[in-house]
Amino acid sequence: MKNRIVLLVVLAIVVIGAGGFFIFSNGSAGDVNYRFEKVSRGDVQVVVTATGTLNADTTVQVGTQVSGTIQKLYVDFNSKVKKNQVVALIDPTFLQSSVEDAEANLQRAKAQTNVSKRTFERTKALMAKNLASQADYDNAITTYESNVAAQKQAQSELDRANINLKYATVRSPIEGVVISRNVDVGQTVAASFAAPVLFTIANDLTKMQVQADVDEADIGRVQVGQDVSFTVDAYPEQTFHGSVAQIRLAPVTVQNVVNYTVIIDVPNPDMKLMPGMTATVSILISKKEGVLKVPTIALRFQPPQDLIEVRKDSAAGPEDSVRAERRRQFMQGAAGGQGGQNPWAGRAGFSPSRLWVLTKDKKLSPIFVRPGMSDGTFTEIVHGKVDDGQEVVVGILSQRPNGGNTPLGPGGRMRF
Repeated sequence: MKNRIVLLVVLAIVVIGAGGFFIFSNGSAGDVNYRFEKVSRGDVQVVVTATGTLNADTTVQVGTQVSGTIQKLYVDFNSKVKKNQVVALIDPTFLQSSVEDAEANLQRAKAQTNVSKRTFERTKALMAKNLASQADYDNAITTYESNVAAQKQAQSELDRANINLKYATVRSPIEGVVISRNVDVGQTVAASFAAPVLFTIANDLTKMQVQADVDEADIGRVQVGQDVSFTVDAYPEQTFHGSVAQIRLAPVTVQNVVNYTVIIDVPNPDMKLMPGMTATVSILISKKEGVLKVPTIALRFQPPQDLIEVRKDSAAGPEDSVRAERRRQFMQGAAGGQGGQNPWAGRAGFSPSRLWVLTKDKKLSPIFVRPGMSDGTFTEIVHGKVDDGQEVVVGILSQRPNGGNTPLGPGGRMRF
């Protein structure tokens, strides 16, 4: 009998302990921790991002129109040059010979012209005295006119030879800085179908340009005169500024992606920016300063139904409570109550967004707001009963089976 009583007591203790452990475990597992962010005041701006390449405002490729061997180079990389300054000399030996040859041909043509002229004048005099035939006269005048044309042709060849000799001395067409040198002394350059490039000269490196490739989906928002900020890898902590100067209409298709080239004028007074640098560009489309803003993730947060506060005026469930709160705020705004005029009146098809706050009963209550401009991270609040510094829920931290906290997604689903 005593053993039976002891057994019953032990079983009762075990049952009570198991029940307490189960209740305690379920209570701990049901605890919910929330992630909060504060409503704040600040700037919200919409930008279009792109990448581009820095170039000088004006860049000229200096070439040669004659073939030959580079005899002298008077400038090098980073050399500053003036307009019409001699930068290179091509060996003029063959060109000088061409000039002398053309001069000899011209002298020969002049001699032939003089002979034919005298013959023509003599034949003309004989023709006047009827001592020469009409055929002789015609031959004399034809020979003279042909020799005059040959003399002009020889003169033209001499002028061309002198021009080619002049081209052997390569001069800078602009004032600037040599940023590229493609030849060395002794190298032979051949000017055939295209002029070989000897130097690349940038006009003024204190004025730079960024050629940015903007996607066709964003090009409609870009306008001339908009402010631009960008960074380069050489100075990752410094932000440079410029403005949109030109939107080129020619499309550039790369791997079936259509881009448009946007030219951005950039001042470079300290000469930090160099041609060829890659720029990460942000084109400012619109900006609002000192507005009330919340993290965009707060507007996307959707809590589970069992965490939403059930109001006394709703006996059907949490969702009806939300609808009742929405109707109440709309009616209060339309009547000019505490909320003033209805901020959504007259906006057909517009549905306000919701922010969620934690009540004293550890339940979530919605606040209906009208969002404005968004930069992806923060969203402006145009209307709504929220204040600067107020905490709103952006996520849920629920306990894992092993006791750790796990963030929940927008719908309250557990994420590992």
